[in-house]
Amino acid sequence: MVGAGFKAKPVCLLLSPKPESDFSACFTHLTSLLLSPVSPSKNPNPTSLSPLDRATIGAAAGAAAGAFTYAVLLPLDAVKTNIQAKLYSNSLEATISIFKTKGIQGFYRGLSAVAIGSATSSAVYFGTCELAKHVMYALGAGWFTVPRVVVPPLAGAMGNVVSSAIMVPKELITQRMQAGASGWSWQVLLRILKSDGILGLYAGYTATLLRNLPAGILSYSSFEYLKAFVIFQTKQTQLKPAQSILCGALAGAISASLTTPLDVVKTRLMIQTHKNAQMKVSEMLRQIVNEEGWGGLGRGIGPRVLHSACFAALGYFAFETVRLAISKQYIEQREKTVADLTL
Repeated sequence: MVGAGFKAKPVCLLLSPKPESDFSACFTHLTSLLLSPVSPSKNPNPTSLSPLDRATIGAAAGAAAGAFTYAVLLPLDAVKTNIQAKLYSNSLEATISIFKTKGIQGFYRGLSAVAIGSATSSAVYFGTCELAKHVMYALGAGWFTVPRVVVPPLAGAMGNVVSSAIMVPKELITQRMQAGASGWSWQVLLRILKSDGILGLYAGYTATLLRNLPAGILSYSSFEYLKAFVIFQTKQTQLKPAQSILCGALAGAISASLTTPLDVVKTRLMIQTHKNAQMKVSEMLRQIVNEEGWGGLGRGIGPRVLHSACFAALGYFAFETVRLAISKQYIEQREKTVADLTL
């Protein structure tokens, strides 16, 4: 029970071990940091990382984080998919039914497609985000100045556009299997190619992009803003593990709650039978509202928010941990090389 003298504080203040006295101070610090233009060093350290170095490290860290996080949270995604496909009415019913009919393996159908596809798409996503972010930082050295507030949204958008080309086929195969398609991932892939051709792997691509762009911008930007504020407040150079988890969870929950309607439309498009495979986003949206009302666009929001919060918490924690480990090793090796050349 909360004591009588307790006074609630803004979330951004709770992230810092040295909170300010009120929300206005917190807001002033954050906006002044974000609205200031990027100002890279004019005399960079010869052992510092270039944008291409950061992109390569980000891709490697993203691949590891993506495969790990998607595999761990696949059961939640299976429950969400079955609810949105109208196979079950709620999370509990879906969980019990999947376990009774398919056992524990029912929660991990499509795991191979998830592991391979997630590692690849996450590598492309984080690599593109890191490249875009640090290229924009580098542009601030010359005639073009970039306000920090626009860097995370632009980087997140670029990452999503590029990675969606890989993510869509992976999600389509996984969700077909979660919705009842028989066989292994490669067998489902061959059936799709045989019946619908290569374009069949991109059913729901437009809806996925419409979902992923705002979701990616919201999630990546929220995390970057929270990360910048915590580092600014604590005078740290990097986030601590607990701070990465909390920032990631908040960013994921915000993104998921606002983009669930787009996710419902995308899921319905992906699990269509062949005869309806050409249905457009607007047509599917109209059909859902006509048949289920506006509430139909919120189907699966509970497991989706939970999944996204856990996914972002684990994902950003894993990404930051692996990225820092690789960066440290890379810089140490470069410093050693520079030292050897100066002898």
